[in-house]
Order: sequence, then structure tokens, then C-alpha cells
Amino acid sequence: MRVLVVEDEQLLADAVATGLRREAMAVDVVYDGAAALERIGVNDYDVVVLDRDLPLVHGDDVCRKVVELGMPTRVLMLTASGDVSDRVEGLEIGADDYLPKPFAFSELIARVRALGRRTSVPLPPVLERAGIKLDPNRREVFREGREIQLAPKEFAVLEVLMRSEGAVVSAEQLLEKAWDENTDPFTNVVRVTVMTLRRKLGEPPVIVTVPGSGYRI
Repeated sequence: MRVLVVEDEQLLADAVATGLRREAMAVDVVYDGAAALERIGVNDYDVVVLDRDLPLVHGDDVCRKVVELGMPTRVLMLTASGDVSDRVEGLEIGADDYLPKPFAFSELIARVRALGRRTSVPLPPVLERAGIKLDPNRREVFREGREIQLAPKEFAVLEVLMRSEGAVVSAEQLLEKAWDENTDPFTNVVRVTVMTLRRKLGEPPVIVTVPGSGYRI
């Protein structure tokens, strides 16, 4: 899942981004509304965690732009105000969910994951394919009943492949969904991660390389 965090309190923004990355999400971070509009125009995000009171361009205007563009991106709006009227107003301009500050990080994670599930074709909470069970919420992976410990990026790549339901996923698509914008697209990070993931999943191999196209399960 790819997430954009838009928050002008830099310490809070970086802390949220770090926590989401630990949950195997690819996260970009910006600190004002103008930068948010720039990123949204370039990258495809599953979820935008959007502070409402932003400098340069207000969070409301960022949210309106997402709606205007007809993007599948879901918006989780944050605000320091807990007034019901503010929550209602935020939802009316197009936000998909609303979370007042201060918030419990576990709740933020749950809301981001719930919104992420709504950006694509509905799938069951636990993904199953080729003898593999992947639970995105618990961050657990089993193969034929054996639990497999994966690093966050390995988990993210496996989740993207599982969600594709047998379709080929290109290296570029994996890079877009599992890594943030600071990753050099010319590195072999995707190939190395897939190799490590194959080894951890064990025999017989379930990740198939389709020459010139990408990977599938």
C-alpha cells in the first residue's frame, strides 16, 4: 500500500511515516498543501493522511482536488479540533474518514488499512493463494501452516503479488506500490527483494518470473 502523509508538524509527520513503514507500507511525506498537490499529481496513492490546517494550500483544498480529479485515493483527514461540526464539514468536502488529534497510533493504522482496502476490488481480510496465507492486519504469513518471518519490504511485495490474484506485476509496479519516491528506480532492489522472498517462502517456488514482464503467484 502506498501512502502520502501531509502534516506541517514535521516531528509528527515523520513519526507517522516511520510507524506506517514498520507496517510494510510505502510512505512519502510532505509538510504543506502545495507539496501535497504536487505529489498527488505525480504519484498514485492508495491513502492520503491529510492534516486539515496546512500552510500554503489548505487541507480542504487538497481534499477537493483529489475528489475533482476522480482519483481512487482515499483521504483520512486529521485535525486538532474534535468538534462534530468540523468532522461533518470535512466529510462533506470529500474526506473518507476523519481522525481528531491526539490519536492512538493503533487506530490510525487500522483506519489507513481499512481505507486502503476500499481503493481496489474488495478482497477478503486474509489473502490465500498457492498454499500461502497472508494477513495484512496481523502482518502474518503462513505457508502450508508454517509461519514465515518477513521484513517489511518483503511483506509489502508479497502482499502486492497476492492482491494481483495471478496477474503479472511488473518491477515498476512493485517499485511504485512497495517503495517510496526516494528509491532509485534504476537499482536492482526489486529483484533482490523477490529473490530473498522466494528463498524464505521455500520449495517449491511460488513466485514465477515472467521474462520481460514481471512476477506473479
